[in-house]
Amino acid sequence: MVREIYQAVADGILVGGVYALMAVGLTLIFGVLDIINIAQGVLVVLGGYLSYSLSTRAHIDLFAGLLITIPAMFALGVVVHWAFIRRLRGAERTSMTLLVTYAVALIVEGVLYKIYGANNVQLSAPYTTASLHVAGFYLPWIYVYGFLLAVALVAAVYLLLYRSRFGRSVRATMANETAARLVGIDTGRVGALTFGIGVAVTAAGGMVFGATNAFNANSGYDLISRLLAIVILGGLGSIAGALAASVFMITLESVVTIWYPTWAIAVFYAALVGVLVIRPRGFFGRKEVRAQ
Repeated sequence: MVREIYQAVADGILVGGVYALMAVGLTLIFGVLDIINIAQGVLVVLGGYLSYSLSTRAHIDLFAGLLITIPAMFALGVVVHWAFIRRLRGAERTSMTLLVTYAVALIVEGVLYKIYGANNVQLSAPYTTASLHVAGFYLPWIYVYGFLLAVALVAAVYLLLYRSRFGRSVRATMANETAARLVGIDTGRVGALTFGIGVAVTAAGGMVFGATNAFNANSGYDLISRLLAIVILGGLGSIAGALAASVFMITLESVVTIWYPTWAIAVFYAALVGVLVIRPRGFFGRKEVRAQ
């Protein structure tokens, strides 16, 4: 039993890193734009389908294909922001963006159904079925690679925010959008690029998700509910919080599955409620709302 617990913890940490990769984009978009991108789950699925097409039709390795899918998803995010998000103004902007991003999710889902149908698909490569044997534990290579990819990309986003001129503009916009405009920051451009980055990371998350799970165009709804729970628990707008909450909640779910498989998902959301009762802002949530 102890060995099973250790195995569940190891699996939970590795898979939690992958969920962190998907959640970082969602929390980054909220931190800068004060909107919740309901389409994030479907965009993860879109990233998975793009990797699937490159793998099955062009015979491109899953990780090599990210060199194509990440820029493509970034461009899609910028276009969505330019076409829909930037036009929203006024007191009802937040609620309207929920409707707009939900509409984007429906459009993307419909296109995916039209192209790929309703059947489940799963990405395959030699490393998706092979395992690493360490100290008596078997760790799937795809989880190891996915975790390392997640760490690398989350670190890249962090360095972009805290070690670059663009990052200073982003953090200024997050702190006070009005003041940022007054000092000459193009907040519209910052918002578009941030939305693009938030969508771009779904390409990597979708690839790893598709290599570890069968999915279809409808899989985005379960994903967005989990991602929202993670970013709320971690603290809306916090990259560190998204990483901590992902590892915590996925590991907890993995351990509970050992004894009560049917209750694991309930424990996932019960943990969210329990932590928020004690700390309503989440792990790393901000005390105040950003000034507009």
